[in-house]
Amino acid sequence: MAQPAPGPMRGPRPTPPVTVPCHPVDEKLPVTRLVPAALQHIAAMYAGVVTPPLIVGQAAGLDTAAMTRLIAASLLVAGLATLLQTLGLGGFAGNRLPFVNAASSAGIAPMLAIAETSAPGHQLPAIYGAVMVAGAFCLAVGPFFGRLLRFFPPLVTGVVITLIGVTLMPVPVAWAQGGDRGAADFGAGKHLALAAFTLVVILLFQRFGRGFVKQIALLLGLFCGTLAAVPFGLADFGALREAPVAALPAPFAFGAPEFHPAAILSLCIVMLVLMTESSAGMLALGEICERRTDGRTITRGLRTDGLATLLGPVIGTFPTSAFAQNVGVVSLTRVRSRYVVAAAGGALLVLGAFPVLGAVVSLVPMPVLGGAGIVLFGSIAVSGIRTLSEAGLDDSSNIILVAVALGAGIIPLAAPTFYERFPAWAQTVLGSGISAGALAAVLLNIFFHHLGTRGRPAAALESS
Repeated sequence: MAQPAPGPMRGPRPTPPVTVPCHPVDEKLPVTRLVPAALQHIAAMYAGVVTPPLIVGQAAGLDTAAMTRLIAASLLVAGLATLLQTLGLGGFAGNRLPFVNAASSAGIAPMLAIAETSAPGHQLPAIYGAVMVAGAFCLAVGPFFGRLLRFFPPLVTGVVITLIGVTLMPVPVAWAQGGDRGAADFGAGKHLALAAFTLVVILLFQRFGRGFVKQIALLLGLFCGTLAAVPFGLADFGALREAPVAALPAPFAFGAPEFHPAAILSLCIVMLVLMTESSAGMLALGEICERRTDGRTITRGLRTDGLATLLGPVIGTFPTSAFAQNVGVVSLTRVRSRYVVAAAGGALLVLGAFPVLGAVVSLVPMPVLGGAGIVLFGSIAVSGIRTLSEAGLDDSSNIILVAVALGAGIIPLAAPTFYERFPAWAQTVLGSGISAGALAAVLLNIFFHHLGTRGRPAAALESS
């Protein structure tokens, strides 16, 4: 009897490839989700990006055309710095977090002082020379900041994150009143009503929206608020009509940099403040994104700040650092992809190269931004409170630490003239609630938890 032909050999089944889950920070979203999320970041930061060039440019006596070039330069550098920060440059620069970088308002006061003491036509060159040295200073000092993380436990970072939200709250409040404190209608009912309407719309979308609609509640609120402003004449279309279609800034268009020791010293002090705030922002994002922010991450992030600050004056912009309002966007929307912020950086490049497109974003009235800003900055404070809740506040020393540090941070907010008789360098450092509170928290943490702790059990130091 014939034997049946043997069947095909059956070996062991191949093991299916193991798929490693993607961290939310590295997630690449589809365009339908990425674009609206990126627009939220642009809308949240746009007013802050154009504020330094507007104020400093006016102090330097620039005309409308020069002011447009100054704003375009600010947008371009913000886009480049944000792309470098989110995508990284090897192991040298970029923290690879959803982190926005742009010209900071913290340097406005000392830059105005430089402008006042400089001869006509030399204001911006003197400012730019000092900014470039401050950028080089940041590159030199930045690596040391990354090695100090053991002095920034949750107890300290919780205080700093809370203060970021609290000390920024006057900004959206001023926006809600119209933005321009010198205007005759500042604080008028129409501005407050528009801000309240925007806030209510955001709350409604957040309460009744589902899925993606809930995530873009902020953007929908800005859109609805701008539409509501049109019938009342609160949406200004003049900037759209006057803006040139394309205008790339030329190198050193405002003059070659000049280097004056007093100006350099003041901007280097400002850079220290900005480095503290930038480090705090990275720590905050690390908490929000659930990705540990280590010393190398902070060093790479600060190198990005230093590079942007050093090279920015070539095309006409100012000290660059983190934008805390965008930390609020990440916290509120829970969209943690760094590629969303990278897309926002690319959009900022386009806005800077084509001012007519940037003017479209500027159509959002200040009261509308104010209503949205209350949600943004408040959510930052909530992130800090959440961090503090995990930092061992049942210990009396920790309670005292938080109480004193928060008090030190709120002094500049509650009494803006408190430090007016202090030296200029002390006013610069202590006049910022974020840096004053951070400095107090770090020193008190060292005092309570690091000095004379050799004999203390390790468990007693875990919360510190």
